[in-house]
Amino acid sequence: MDAFIADINHDFQRHKRLADAALAELADDAFFRKPGEVVNPVALIVKHLGGNLLSRWTDFLSTDGEKSTRNRDSEFVLTPQDTRAALMQRWEAGWSALLGTLHSLHDADLGKTITIRGEAHTVQQALIRGLTHAAYHTGQILYLARLFNPTGTWQTVAPGQSSSHQAAYRKS
Repeated sequence: MDAFIADINHDFQRHKRLADAALAELADDAFFRKPGEVVNPVALIVKHLGGNLLSRWTDFLSTDGEKSTRNRDSEFVLTPQDTRAALMQRWEAGWSALLGTLHSLHDADLGKTITIRGEAHTVQQALIRGLTHAAYHTGQILYLARLFNPTGTWQTVAPGQSSSHQAAYRKS
């Protein structure tokens, strides 16, 4: 894997590990809990990001990132079929599509043009856009996990631990 793609891959995988660790510590009631009238529960963040990743990264270089099979609005509605297991399966399918695509890319692909919702992006722009989107939702998951499970494991540097924290960015 070439340098830029390797860096992007590293950061996507780091965000997935953070989110997965937080999700693993959430009880089902917290996973589906809506923290406020206009705030999505973790379950919908998982559903949305899984759908986004699957759409964006399947046939990445050859089809529009917004697939005709995707119904984005439905990603923000929980149905009886949306069990935790089903949502986590969708999550994993999305991440698998992304990571598989990353392993097929080379830095020489960065200047190629792809489309997302008919809008042209270079591959590099699409990678950065995708990474910031995943990071945004990872932050939401970590925040809600802390809110619903305040005694859970700190996925980032815990308060008061900054001076003793050993940098391990490339080791994680």
